[in-house]
Amino acid sequence: MLATFLVAVALACAPQVQAYAFPDCVNGPLANTTVCNTSASPSARAKALIAMFTTSDLISNTVNSSPGVARLGLPAYNWWSEALHGVAGSPGVSFAPSGDFSFATSFPEPILMGAAFDDEMIKAIATVISTEMRAFNNAGRAGLDAFTPNINPFRDPRWGRGQETPGEDPFHISQYVFNLIQGLQGGIDPPLFKLVADCKHFAGYDLENWMGNNRMSFNAIISQQDLAEFYLPMFQTCVRDAKVGSVMCSYNAVNGVPSCADTFLLQTILRDFWGFDDDRWVTSDCDAIANFIDHKFSPDLPHAAATGINAGTDIDCGSTYGNNLAAAVSLGLVNVSSIARAVTRQYTSLIRLGYFDPPASQPFRQLKFSDVNTPNAQQLAYEIAVEGIVLLKNDGTLPLSKSIKKLAFIGPWANATTQMQGNYQGTAPFLISPFAASQEAGFTSTFTPGTKINSADTTGFAAAIAAAKAADAIVFGGGIDDSIEAEGMDRNTIVWPGNQLDLVGQLAALGKPLVVLQFGGGQVDSSALKSNSTVNALLWGGYPGQSGGTAVMDILIGKVSPAGRLPTTQYPANYVNEVPMTDMSVRPSSTNPGRTYKWFTGTPVFEFGTGLSFTTFSLAFTGSPKASYNIQTLVAAGASAAHLDLAPFATFSVSVHNTGKVASDFVSLLFMNTTAGPSPFPKKELVSYVRTKNVGAGQTATANLPVTLGAIARVGDDGSASLYPGDYTLLLDVPTAVTFHFSLTGTQAQITNWPAAS
Repeated sequence: MLATFLVAVALACAPQVQAYAFPDCVNGPLANTTVCNTSASPSARAKALIAMFTTSDLISNTVNSSPGVARLGLPAYNWWSEALHGVAGSPGVSFAPSGDFSFATSFPEPILMGAAFDDEMIKAIATVISTEMRAFNNAGRAGLDAFTPNINPFRDPRWGRGQETPGEDPFHISQYVFNLIQGLQGGIDPPLFKLVADCKHFAGYDLENWMGNNRMSFNAIISQQDLAEFYLPMFQTCVRDAKVGSVMCSYNAVNGVPSCADTFLLQTILRDFWGFDDDRWVTSDCDAIANFIDHKFSPDLPHAAATGINAGTDIDCGSTYGNNLAAAVSLGLVNVSSIARAVTRQYTSLIRLGYFDPPASQPFRQLKFSDVNTPNAQQLAYEIAVEGIVLLKNDGTLPLSKSIKKLAFIGPWANATTQMQGNYQGTAPFLISPFAASQEAGFTSTFTPGTKINSADTTGFAAAIAAAKAADAIVFGGGIDDSIEAEGMDRNTIVWPGNQLDLVGQLAALGKPLVVLQFGGGQVDSSALKSNSTVNALLWGGYPGQSGGTAVMDILIGKVSPAGRLPTTQYPANYVNEVPMTDMSVRPSSTNPGRTYKWFTGTPVFEFGTGLSFTTFSLAFTGSPKASYNIQTLVAAGASAAHLDLAPFATFSVSVHNTGKVASDFVSLLFMNTTAGPSPFPKKELVSYVRTKNVGAGQTATANLPVTLGAIARVGDDGSASLYPGDYTLLLDVPTAVTFHFSLTGTQAQITNWPAAS
């Protein structure tokens, strides 16, 4: 997707849908035609509609801002709506200046929602988002599809868009998106879609503009092993298992072919291997078709347009198709039937959304503004912020002592409002900053910025120090924001920007209780804060959304105990000097220390899965886990599964005993390592997780952790996964609290057959 400033340009320059309308199947030109016959199949209805299109009609409706067909009473429709963490401003979404539909619930960015490791909560939040977007659509203010979610794994901490993702781990992202899609679309492949979601960016996209390497022309060199094991598992889950309605191909090339021109990605893998059928469509990222020229893959725009359609990119988010397909047809570069296939896929999707059906028969058509930002939605926005916030360090200062009455809030995030939303945001109904939340909690608080996010100016230090001296405790809010990490802009360093740490150092020297709040999607090296004993506590809060300040404050005062876990690795600052962003390999080598917690050979500042609590837990495997499993027996038992990689291996039960004095949630993270299969071997990899809610002081809960065959399989050089005989270890929690050893016996068995690249 385009950067925020480019979106503004698009809004100003591109043809816009001012208000959405529905076709009139009672009195309009389409009445009594097959497309309005609700007893016909979606495919038959779409084909009947497209048969009425002229070639000019087909071409004009291949772009995101589709004009419809006036003579058929077919309204205009904009396919580019956004709903990453709430209904969001975009060419297809319009907020009213005031009153009804002037706002929508603003949830935290996905990076913080992912830190909750609470998949049921993700489904509930997605259900709210789809409800609100339907209400906006009924008012003519949003489309029925959303260009969300972004599920590219957060491979490199410098990436400007990592905040949009759930984190770095493929298994975690896969579980997240499986639940998210159900909430957005109304289930797994329901007969009537609630919304059509769009999994992006397919594939290998995680670079914006780094050292002259621009996403519009970057060629990502990725092995089939890394594609199958790291870059694509979440897309497989989204497409094959959650049955998403659309996919967005990315700006970059993969192994020399632009993603939106890549038949291996768009046909061999997406449609043939994963079963992405003709009820579903592929859209380009915005202007990615025109970027074929930047890749030096197409000589001109007519060739680019033809290449995109022929490869299976059905919608051009842009104008290249609309302006150049006629020339491509006349040159014999593309057949009209291929264009008709693309448009048929689009309208099949709209038919499954009830676009042509009587509104009285559709519950989603009854939703209105009273269904937006309901008390339930507000509570979910607060709860997921609380659940995702991660306590990285605490010497006992938190929760704050009841004797503390005066707080000094200092730093560029301490009074954040819109800053808390991150990117791809809508207009929030309210935004509660940490400073404001402290006042609501009854503290006598002051706010002094002290410095900006990325500034060398120290003139604000004196006022900050004075405010701190007058307080009982100090809360510094800083980190990074969209001025540092953004679409179109990667980072070159992962240090705290500007002079924020200098100010923290001076505050720490005062000897008062000092809590540091670190915000932002990408991690920064907090080694200095971790090692400084006068920095008493450190929390990471991502971009926490409309109730972010309340969530932070409720943790500071101990109203709730933190239980979030870091969804990414926090690397030392020198990591950026050890491997270029352009190196897409994840395994360690002589020029690469390895990527993510699975492969990084160095010592992280805070590792993936780190997260402290205000209480303590004792963990133990319960029952009698088997110490040995036969591969052939496992494969035979899994034969009835929809896919062998989803067949169950075992469910491990864990006793979660709260040995402390306060109730708390607990996230059980189950990892595995082995030296079976192809080398090198990952340090460990996540195979299951679950969040157990509200374990009371002194109480014991049971966490059940199901593990599939795919989770314990290893991926070979060709991308295929197999079960290998050998010794395996399960590792529970971060840092590891309990281990369990088991072995696989028998002979190697392949459980997936990765397609061969052409």
